[in-house]
Amino acid sequence: MSTPFWGPDFDALQQQDPEIAGVVLNELDRLRGGLQLIASENLTSPAVLAALGSTLSNKYAEGYPGRRYYGGCQVVDVAEEIGIARTKELFGAEHANLQPHSGASANLAAYAAFAKPGDTVLAMDLKQGGHLTHGSKVNFSGQWFNAVSYTVREDSELIDYDQVRDLAREHRPKIIIAGATAYPRLIDFKAFREIADEVGAIFMVDAAHFIGLVAGQAIPSPVPYADVVTATTHKVLRGPRGGMILSRAEHAKALDKAVFPFSQGGPLMHSVAAKAVAMKEASTPEYQAYANQVIANAQALAKSLEAEGMRAVSGGTDTHLALIDLRPVGVTGSEAEARSDAARITLNKNAIPYDPAPPMKPSGIRVGSPSVTTQGMVEADMAEIGRLLARAVKAAQGTAAGDAELADVAEAVSALVARAPAYPRP
Repeated sequence: MSTPFWGPDFDALQQQDPEIAGVVLNELDRLRGGLQLIASENLTSPAVLAALGSTLSNKYAEGYPGRRYYGGCQVVDVAEEIGIARTKELFGAEHANLQPHSGASANLAAYAAFAKPGDTVLAMDLKQGGHLTHGSKVNFSGQWFNAVSYTVREDSELIDYDQVRDLAREHRPKIIIAGATAYPRLIDFKAFREIADEVGAIFMVDAAHFIGLVAGQAIPSPVPYADVVTATTHKVLRGPRGGMILSRAEHAKALDKAVFPFSQGGPLMHSVAAKAVAMKEASTPEYQAYANQVIANAQALAKSLEAEGMRAVSGGTDTHLALIDLRPVGVTGSEAEARSDAARITLNKNAIPYDPAPPMKPSGIRVGSPSVTTQGMVEADMAEIGRLLARAVKAAQGTAAGDAELADVAEAVSALVARAPAYPRP
């Protein structure tokens, strides 16, 4: 059993509920024993985890600082005020709301603030890299709103801005959304702003995946261009699991009401405080260096995989993630995910643009560099990870030779992460 990195409070959990304590320790072992290449995951700091596990979890605080529906909020008000001030300064935003429980919750609030059921919204097609909340028929966004989707160009696999403009002119959407979950390139926010202005639409940016790169000044910010920016706090930003909203001051009242009381009740004050901690961490030169290294590492990983015969969609990446087409090596994304997992490499299967394969057996995988960069890995490590990942993907799992190869890769992965572990032991 591994030694946890946190303090004596964990002893109480071990004594009162050893079963759940064992789960916590097993997850720590999993993080320490393998490579985490899920693009939407990261490793929060002990300080963030301390805020999450604090007495702030006990407090009901419906409403906003100075305007609560419960007494005794004078202390938690301070945490939220600090978090809001830090967030506004970090991103240069006129308004910030840290109460959304998730990115999906933040998106729901943005829809509610600017549109009514039946209104038209224009966003990226899920099959091309968009998100469930951008109009999927299984999600509220596709069931409550008339969702129109734009795509990437088939030749370049980049957003087709001419198509976006044409669709906006044709459908006159209330909201135009930029942002994706599997798009590795920078987005031209200025172009989207111009299109939104032309048709009188609200311009919303779902920055869940890349807001941490914006915080680190590693990529351009959408804040100067967007009416509203929604985001998560737990990806590259390296905060607790949760959401947030940034906006122009003129939209503050509508967005705050759309969060509370429209779509949420009491905020999670321990999470709000942990978000404040993450904002402070993201304001440092060390974090800026981290954000730039995240991009360099993603680019090095994509290059390494291409050298192994796997094609990087759009030719590479400008961000923290790469989308890899496995058709050149004759492996499906689901096979690659299972083989990688057996080799202690965690990633996810993912559709590629214009994927001929079904969603559960797509042609690609998505890989990301936030977690391994947090562990201190650099470009040379990413090149090694690419080689190990290629060996795992190509191994014929279920055969003696293939299983032996996966075992060898798992040993090499263990040696690699031992040099740069997650949550190093004190």
